[in-house]
Amino acid sequence: MPIKPFATQQAASAARMDVSKVFFDAWKVLRKRWAWAITIAVLVVAGAASYTAGQKRIFLASCTIQIDPKPPRPLGQDVQAIVDVGNSSYWANAEYYKTQLQIIQSQAVAEETVRRLGLNRDVAFLRGLSPKDPLPAPGPADTMSVEAAAGIVRGNLSVEPVKESRLVVISYRDPNPERARQLVAAVVRVYMDRNIDVALESTNTAADWLQGQVQNLKQELEGSELALHEYKKSNRLLSVSLDDQSNMLRQEMQQLSAALTAVRVRRSQVAAQAEELGKLDMSTGGTGLPDSELLRDPTLQHLRQTLGEAIAERDSLVGSGKGEMHPLVASANARVKAADQALTKEIQNVRQAAQLELSVVNHEVESLSNLFEEAQQRALEIGGLELDYRRMERSKTNTEKLYSLVIERSKETDLTRMMRFNNIQVIDPPIVPSFPVSPRVPLNMAAGLLGGIALGLLVAFGRETLDQSVKSQLDLEELGITFLGLLPRTEASVGPSYGAKPRRSRQRRGEAAASTELIVHEDPTCAVSEASRAVRTNLSFMSPDKPFRTLLVTSAGPSEGKTTVACWLATALAQAGHRVLLVDCDLRRPRVHRVFDMINDRGVTSALVDRSQLKEAIRETQIPGLSVLLSGPPSPSPAESLQSKSFESMLAEITSSYDRVVIDSPPVGPVTDAVVLSTRVDASLLVVRAMASGRELVRHACRSLKDVRANLAGAVLNATDMQRQGYPYYQRYYGKREADSIKPPAG
Repeated sequence: MPIKPFATQQAASAARMDVSKVFFDAWKVLRKRWAWAITIAVLVVAGAASYTAGQKRIFLASCTIQIDPKPPRPLGQDVQAIVDVGNSSYWANAEYYKTQLQIIQSQAVAEETVRRLGLNRDVAFLRGLSPKDPLPAPGPADTMSVEAAAGIVRGNLSVEPVKESRLVVISYRDPNPERARQLVAAVVRVYMDRNIDVALESTNTAADWLQGQVQNLKQELEGSELALHEYKKSNRLLSVSLDDQSNMLRQEMQQLSAALTAVRVRRSQVAAQAEELGKLDMSTGGTGLPDSELLRDPTLQHLRQTLGEAIAERDSLVGSGKGEMHPLVASANARVKAADQALTKEIQNVRQAAQLELSVVNHEVESLSNLFEEAQQRALEIGGLELDYRRMERSKTNTEKLYSLVIERSKETDLTRMMRFNNIQVIDPPIVPSFPVSPRVPLNMAAGLLGGIALGLLVAFGRETLDQSVKSQLDLEELGITFLGLLPRTEASVGPSYGAKPRRSRQRRGEAAASTELIVHEDPTCAVSEASRAVRTNLSFMSPDKPFRTLLVTSAGPSEGKTTVACWLATALAQAGHRVLLVDCDLRRPRVHRVFDMINDRGVTSALVDRSQLKEAIRETQIPGLSVLLSGPPSPSPAESLQSKSFESMLAEITSSYDRVVIDSPPVGPVTDAVVLSTRVDASLLVVRAMASGRELVRHACRSLKDVRANLAGAVLNATDMQRQGYPYYQRYYGKREADSIKPPAG
């Protein structure tokens, strides 16, 4: 549990430290760039004051109006106007209110205002003159088109709705207070008149249209009524409604259908009887007839009984022994024959009656079928007639309704167009303003002061943020590099840019270089000499018990003066009584031979190939105690040559022969030669050009040297402007002579 409060305290402490660091960094920037901040602030305040003083006094006249979405209706709510000047559903339709605001600021309202006041010919208005300004004589250029003058009105007119109300504030800005009041009043009057005129114009147009529609609809209605009457007359439609006629026809069809069904049933019965009677076999006479329902007629039953009695009597006589020729038997046979003939004849009559009845029933079925079909046909005809009749009646009804509606609206329009009620009401009429609204002197000056301070701070911090170059000892220490000293700026303290092609002859370049790189020897009392000796002293204090015998001089990037610093430092070491060797290990762009005006035909590269040439390659200079080993002929692989065992042994040999060895190398950034050499020497010296070397480039160079565990003794700040960079004591101490001595000779 106690861990959490401790961690919280640590976080709070770290946050306070971060805030303190931010404020400290900001204070450092302000101390460094205070002149920029104050200059910008003063310029902005002066500009604001000048702008305020040059502004013309502007007056603002205002008028408050009320827009009522529901205009007055003296005829009541039942009488509706053709065109409403307001919107009856304002709260549900907010765009109406916004539309009115846009109409007030419209080009049409502005043009009508210009026409009423004649502003396009008003010189004072067109030139924006105040009452105190003298009125110039009118000229051809003092007239303007109505559209252009309306643009000026719209530019100075403002319309602002009052929040959560139906009020609108209309304002106009003008140098003349009276003219501002007149313009606001004119704009309001034009808007109100336009609101009424639009409604009346629309109402009159609608009323004229309604009158024309009344006549057209009247003629159309009369034509529809006449066409309906002619249709009923031509189709012989009774005055009874078609619905009643359809019902009667439907009942008739139902009755015919029932009768037809009954007759068809009867026809089936009669046909069945006739078929059964036709199947009777009359060849055996009446004695062989079956006992069928069809033969149970009383007459047939009587005849069958008579025939049976005759046959029984005959059989009785024959059974008593009388023969066929007996008179009684003959008489009985005669009675049997007569009864059989009577029964057969009656059956034939029944057959004929059944066939006749079947024929009658068929005829009745046919008649009823024809009547039913005729009824169906009449029903279809009535249906078609009903469709046309309904269509004509519906057209007549619609025309009648529309005619009634148009007549009613026409009468209402005649009443409403006589009314001139407006939904716009003036609440606060415009008055002549007493005080100008522009310029606002306190506000402008306060804004100028705040803006100047903000802009000054922004410029100061912006310059500090954008300028990433190393400028002072403090910048080097912030990068974690040991500061070894300052070297003042000279007119030509740095040779040609790295990789650039020379533009002068070799002799002239050598002379120009000698005037700079050899200044410590030529003028031992100048500021450069003193600064070089200070660097020499600081290096000796870096390791008093074991002095640096091999020292590498390099830089983060090209054109930072490493060769010049190497010559200055080597000269200063030689002036201290040491035997010094200056080795030019910049095998890519060597410059030491130009400094001492020597031919670069022998040097490091030739000694690496043939060690016997080393002593011949080392040459004496005009500086006592200082020798040089040039780079020699160009090498195809400089990095591999410097990393070879041969170079290591050569460096050990020359180190044993001299007290101090100063090595000039290429920059760390572009190539790896300096990184390789840093592992072979006792210490490395980084040359940083003031106001030119970037912090990231210097940080990258230090990281590259530390990655190979090189001993970075520190850095010197080269080409420093002593007076501008805050070191004026250099000028005061050495005086004007030293300042003049560091300038290169002419030519």
